Amino acid sequence: MKTIIYIIPVFGVLALLYTFWKASWVSKQDVGTEKMARISKYIAEGAMAFLKAEYKVLAIFVIAVAILLAVSADPVNSSPIIGISFLIGAFCSALAGFIGMRVATKANVRTTNKARKSMEKALEVAFAGGSVMGLGVVGLGVLGLGGLFLIYSSVYGVNTANDLTRVITIITGFSFGASSIALFARVGGGIYTKAADVGADLVGKIEAGIPEDHHLNPATIADNVGDNVGDVAGMGADLFESYVGSIIGTMVLGAAFFGYPEFADKFNGLGAVLLPLVIAGVGIVVSIFGTFFVRVKEGGDPQKALNMGEFGSSAIMILALYFIIKWMMPESWTHEDPLYGITYTITSTGIFFATVIGLIAGVLIGVLTEYYTGQGKKPVNNIVRQSLTGSATNIIAGIGNGLNSTAMPLIVIALSIIGAFHFGGLYGIAIAAVGMLSNTGIQLAVDAYGPISDNAGGIAEMAELPKEVRQRTDKLDAVGNTTAAIGKGFAIGSAALTALALFGAFMMAADIKSIDISKAVVMAGLFLGGMLPFLFSSMAMNAVGKAAMSMIEEVRRQFKDIPELANALKVMKKNDGKEQEEWSDDDKITFAKADGVPEYGKCVEISTKAAIRQMVTPGLLAVFTPVFIGWIGGPEMLGGLLAGVTVTGVLMAIFQANAGGAWDNAKKTIEEGVEIDGVKYGKGSELHKAAVVGDTVGDPFKDTSGPSLNILIKLMAVVSLVIAPLIK
Repeated sequence: MKTIIYIIPVFGVLALLYTFWKASWVSKQDVGTEKMARISKYIAEGAMAFLKAEYKVLAIFVIAVAILLAVSADPVNSSPIIGISFLIGAFCSALAGFIGMRVATKANVRTTNKARKSMEKALEVAFAGGSVMGLGVVGLGVLGLGGLFLIYSSVYGVNTANDLTRVITIITGFSFGASSIALFARVGGGIYTKAADVGADLVGKIEAGIPEDHHLNPATIADNVGDNVGDVAGMGADLFESYVGSIIGTMVLGAAFFGYPEFADKFNGLGAVLLPLVIAGVGIVVSIFGTFFVRVKEGGDPQKALNMGEFGSSAIMILALYFIIKWMMPESWTHEDPLYGITYTITSTGIFFATVIGLIAGVLIGVLTEYYTGQGKKPVNNIVRQSLTGSATNIIAGIGNGLNSTAMPLIVIALSIIGAFHFGGLYGIAIAAVGMLSNTGIQLAVDAYGPISDNAGGIAEMAELPKEVRQRTDKLDAVGNTTAAIGKGFAIGSAALTALALFGAFMMAADIKSIDISKAVVMAGLFLGGMLPFLFSSMAMNAVGKAAMSMIEEVRRQFKDIPELANALKVMKKNDGKEQEEWSDDDKITFAKADGVPEYGKCVEISTKAAIRQMVTPGLLAVFTPVFIGWIGGPEMLGGLLAGVTVTGVLMAIFQANAGGAWDNAKKTIEEGVEIDGVKYGKGSELHKAAVVGDTVGDPFKDTSGPSLNILIKLMAVVSLVIAPLIK
């Protein structure tokens, strides 16, 4: 047993060594021209300034909660050390975001520079930057959990069921810390990026008639910073806490098998507890292997290259899962379910099937998300056509598509829950969540590639590079939109299964055998839980609206009050449709005077202050609501709350993420040029303006409130699990 416990953290170290290697390789690539380097520096400084401001605020929260956890810990079933676990979890989550952001802001300009030569080289750099985020997340997760289990099992021992339960309870603090940081990172990053994006779109594109990423647009640096703080640091923290939460939930349920005679020769009875950690560790190796599949030739399809890495690693993982589970689990055993009071036989083959069900469900949700949000697909094409009659019908089509897109993913999730339970009971559902997240390293690498490519396109536009460079980065960016949407779908699916695993773990920790919804307190909890995703979404959307108003006013002020900017805009309108080489010498001189004049820093400051200020209330709502409900209503009412927030939260998250993704790709489809009924449309057309409005509405859907709901669901479940010993 000790051998495997010592080996597990080694997998985490391996992942971190890989990230160091890839990060060093990215840093060695050439940044390009002096102007490109200057723009990249603005973006990197803005991103780091936001992280520093955010982490200063979060440090106060983290220290306060850690002290509360230590003081209130049950001395019999837990320990004050749970506060230390919380601190380590929060630190690892923050560090994962920091590492990913640091490399992403280096990879963006280097991707642009490589795109001057070929798309193949540009993809290589962008994906390398993404892989640092992906492997950094899983490396810190496995190292943190594996290291804590090694230390705590040595201190407290795992010789009895009570010892094991105590060790795992203390480790749940790690998941709580990760979830707390993830929520604030997602909400804060989402508010930041969308305030900047809306300002850049509405004032730049609609009012001034200049491209979103044009260097004369004062909000463009803040917009590119936002891609990193929202989609790199935010998504990284999101999947980090899903990854950790699914492993913790499975370990809690696996502890129920401790003492079974069939498990006696399986790592001293800890086979079911250690299995999720071993799967995660092997998943790291498979993800690293999968990164070498991502290759594309010039003129090839980047989507196919990324799919090859993702699906190839999934196929290898399925094969690996079979041997891991057969090695670590008994051939069969009779299980007396602690919740349902029924006895049934579970087999190692059944656990394998449950794990594979989770992995396949994740892939299917990704495929469905690609259908509802991808360019060239029927739903997006329908939104494009509906834009012919204006922004109102564009918005109606987008909302309709988002609502419709909830059906199939929910059916997949429901079938996976039933299938996993059939093969392995509650433990089967938990291990299915681990299976879904087993190749998180490659999945997150593919996802983080998106914002790097988006930034690369923005830098190409701001640096006024040749058209073929922007065409290459746009192709990478269009694929990145789809991978980002798939990543969000994947995060939502994992949230559903992880929340269910944590829900089962909470019931065991709170010693609840069943939850009767006919009871008034349970029904009240169910309704309150169902309401929370709507209230949470309204807070996030309103926060974006308020921040965007400040951004819009600032961009308008600069266009009006800075003479060089105002004159440059007049020159652009005068020469609309002409290449810059065709302009008069006077116009060229006037335009050149505006270079470097926009006050980018003020826009970055507006987004930073708004995000930090507005993220606090939604975050506190998620942390303290389960504590309050558990205190006044007891564990059954809290169980009802968790059931309600999980169901409506998953539905709302899918709706918002897919509606926003489809609106975004509808806009990009028109920007690339589209022909409808024999008429061609492109940038600047009425069709395009309607699509920009729809995309602006969808931005906070897909990048702020939608993805934040995943964390709301899991954070509330983790908080409930942590406080369960105190309220039972």
